[in-house]
Formats: sequence, C-alpha cells, structure tokens
Amino acid sequence: MTSARTLLDKLWAAHEIVLRDDGASLLWVDRHLVHEGSHHAFGKLADREIAVAEPDLTFAVVDHYAPTRHRERISNPQIRDMIETLRKNASKHHLKLFDLDDPRQGIVHVVGPEQGLTLPGLLINCGDSHTSTHGAFGALAFGIGATEVAHVLATQTIWQKKPAVMRIWIDGQLGPGVSAKDIALNWIAALGADGARGHAIEYGGSAIRNLTMEGRMTLCNLSIEGGARLGLIAPDRTTFDYLKGRPFAPTGSQWEAAVEAWTGLRTDDDARFDQEVRLNGSDIAPTVTWGTSPEQAIPVTAAIPDPKLLFNGKARSVEDALEYMKLPAGRPIEGTPIDQVFVGSCTNGRIEDLRIAAAVLAGRKAKVPGLVSPGSAQVKTQAEQEGLDKVFIDAGLEWASPGCSMCVGMNGDLVQPGKRCASSTNRNFRGRQGPGSLTHLMSPAMVAAAAVTGEITDVRPLLKGRLA
Repeated sequence: MTSARTLLDKLWAAHEIVLRDDGASLLWVDRHLVHEGSHHAFGKLADREIAVAEPDLTFAVVDHYAPTRHRERISNPQIRDMIETLRKNASKHHLKLFDLDDPRQGIVHVVGPEQGLTLPGLLINCGDSHTSTHGAFGALAFGIGATEVAHVLATQTIWQKKPAVMRIWIDGQLGPGVSAKDIALNWIAALGADGARGHAIEYGGSAIRNLTMEGRMTLCNLSIEGGARLGLIAPDRTTFDYLKGRPFAPTGSQWEAAVEAWTGLRTDDDARFDQEVRLNGSDIAPTVTWGTSPEQAIPVTAAIPDPKLLFNGKARSVEDALEYMKLPAGRPIEGTPIDQVFVGSCTNGRIEDLRIAAAVLAGRKAKVPGLVSPGSAQVKTQAEQEGLDKVFIDAGLEWASPGCSMCVGMNGDLVQPGKRCASSTNRNFRGRQGPGSLTHLMSPAMVAAAAVTGEITDVRPLLKGRLA
C-alpha cells in the first residue's frame, strides 16, 4: 500500500531523475524564465561555448530594468545595455522574448501566469526569489542563483534537496479591505522572517479556497519573506477557470485531459506535514510594516513596538529599525505621515490590485505624489479599458508602463533618501527602494488610503459603500 503523500511529494517525484547519496535530487525543469539579470548565466555558457539545451522551454522577459516612461529613448546607458544584452542572448539562443514593445511584456511572474506558461504540475525556475509566485497554481516553483540558472540553461535540470513541508491552514472569513497581502504579513509577523526556513509551505483552509488567483499569487509570492523555499496551493476550479483559454494553455481534448490530471494534484488526506500552523482569517486586520523586515509588521490599529518592553532578544533589532525608519516607539502606526505612494510589483501589480486601489481613490484627490505601474502590458490595457487609469490620473497619481519599477529601483524609479513611501511591494529592507528610502509595505488598498490622507490610514472606513 502506497503511503499518503503531500502535494510537494507528488510534484517532486514527478520531476526527480536521480537521487544522489547526499540527498540531492536531479530534477527536470519544465519552464525556465529569464530576465536582464540572467546575463551572468549566459556569460557562463558563452565561456564554455554551450548552447541552451531546450530553447523552447526558456522564456525571456524584460522587466527588472524596464523603463516605465520614455521607452522609445532610454537615456541611461546601464539600463539600455542590460536590456540590449538580454535581446542579444535571446536572439543567439533562439528564445522567445517578451520585449519592451511586445503587448505581452511585463513582470516575469505576472506574464507567466497570464500567458498560461504557468500550469499546475510544472517545475518552474527563474533567477528571481519571487518565483514562488507560480506555486499558486500547484506548480513546483522556486528562485535560483546565477550558477544554477546557467546549469538549467545548459541541461534543463537542476540539483536540489527536498525541503520539509509546513502547512499553513487559514479558515474564517476575511473582512472588507483585508487581502492576501494582509494574510502574508500577518503570518510572517507571527512566525518571523526565518519562521519557515528550510520548508515548502502548502496553504489550505476556507480562507485560501475563497481567494482569487490574484490573491493566491500574492500569498505564494510572499512565502519567501518568511524564509520558505516556496509556496504551494492545490489547483481547483478557480485555477482551471483562470487558465482556460490562455495562449500557452492546453486546448480541446488536451485541456480536458490536463484538468483531469491536475485534479489529482492535492495532498492525500492522511499525509503528514513536518509543521502545521493554523490561523483564523477573521482575526486578520489590514497590516502594515513599521521596520526594515517584512516580519516587522502590525495591524494598522496597533502601536509601534517599544524595545524597552521586549525581553526576547529582539530589543536591539527593534531599536535599530526604528532609528533607521525615524519612528517613535509606542505610538500608533496609524497617522504616520508619508511622502509618496507606489502601487505595482510582482506582488500586487495585477488587475485585482489596481481595481481595489481605484475603488478607494475614485472621486478623491491624493495628498501626496505617487506612481502606479501595472504588472504587465495586458494588465495596463485591461485597466485602461475599465477606466482605472483615469481614476489614478484624476486623483493626481502617475500612470506608468509595466515593469518591476519602484520595487527595487533598477530602472531608475526611486524613493529619495529620507522619504517615506507607502508601497504595495514585497521588501522593506534598508535601501531597497533607493539609498536611505523608508518603506512601509501594505496592500494596494492601504496604499490608496495613504495617498488620500497623506498618512498611514486604516482603509476600511474609506471603502464603505464602495465594494460590490
């Protein structure tokens, strides 16, 4: 009798070619996504005169350095050269490239799902830590380093040791204005930035089943901020409805066969997890970070921690974070003035994110400047068809082109030193959005609320009567 298996067990077994004596598995890679930052790996191939092993399974996307303005004339030579290098490598190795002028261009972790390149049961790699996003579809997806990228390019395989599995089970009904971003920041704050280290996370429970695919992608995207190697959600009807008709998804009888196979991608009832965490979704409030790590997050209704009241060895790190963030201990986080806002990134740059931000901003004026960068050209087009761009522009925010943008600032979109930004991105590390920048992570709805009031604000009163 076969023992009960987790979803990770099933995905791992389906891709394992050989198991080494030291416990590392050689895994077949179904999709390899590359971007401008992959130039080191291509350089390694050039040094050894090696071609890409499976060019039809490798897809190149311009995203990290993609300008959000004036794309027709890129003035910064570094940005221009990085994009041109990707173009040359894609051409040399006969890779499909989603270039700046391609109507399918966008952030790699937005483009993959919306094109149907991301499918349940696949193993997906990319030289980007937030590759965990694709796990929302029941795919085995994780980020890899430059040397590993080169290995995948050359062999279409990767060596990995199988992680332990943590299940985070969330039941209960999320309240109005509470999103997957709040779920993620909530559990990361509870368990810590290393709370899931060495684990794959499988999410389950009624609160997870009720999330849209956009919400599920946000949750899996942020899994690594709690130390996890990857995030997983078993595919279901929500997954299948999202994927049907996507350009690279199966069609006809192949679609029906695929759905039948995907339906079996779930953890067996009697399977055991290495660790389990249970949360109640109805207890989660809109959440915002106050420090320099995603774990330094609190409900918007709470007070900034006081290091004098901490006795668990974290007092010093709290002191350091508050000093950098220029925040007083013990005061409510709500009411903290902000200088600018940003909506976008692979965490929260999808159409659902823009819709909720626009719901808050409609008919209101922003008190601070801000930038809205859609996650892809298709999201941008859809938002414009729905009139969301006009809402942002009328509110006084800038409507830009898609790319990683102000999440990491490689394309020139930066928060200036000492300026405080309410951001829908994934990391609030020191200098992440620019040297000396002060970043508060929150949901797109909370970012929009901060734009309207000019300070960190509980979005729930501003959403009353505005949600369908």
